[in-house]
Amino acid sequence: MPDVRLAVQSDLDALLRLFSASKVSQFAQPVEKATRIWDETLASENVFVFVAPSNEIIAATCMLITAPNLLRLGRSHGFLENVMTHPSYQGQGFGKAVVSRALDHAWSLDCHHVLMQSGRADPRVHAFYEGLGFRGGLRVGYVAMRRPG
Repeated sequence: MPDVRLAVQSDLDALLRLFSASKVSQFAQPVEKATRIWDETLASENVFVFVAPSNEIIAATCMLITAPNLLRLGRSHGFLENVMTHPSYQGQGFGKAVVSRALDHAWSLDCHHVLMQSGRADPRVHAFYEGLGFRGGLRVGYVAMRRPG
């Protein structure tokens, strides 16, 4: 399985290059805004960004966000966001490696569960997550979108 590590400050440029290949969402611009967000992300004790480097690029990444919880016997919730593998590296285990590492980290923090959503209709995407232990249909997801204006 590919090597995975926590992201560091100097990974921002490589992450932005990875995100530029996304067909799902655009990344924060200009670079000054992205830098402010990245600084805030790395400063948070409840946010963990995992990366799988390959040569001089980041082939895959995902972010684990944990939130304290008074229910579930006080065990935190985990949320996965920004899961992405560069199209040139898909099917080579990079995505599996970062998500697996994020799940392992969530369990090491005693999270009750890890939630994630996918807006992708591609059945291969759903099979990917199910192969990593996620189960669809256990909950209903709702999304509130900010109104324009």
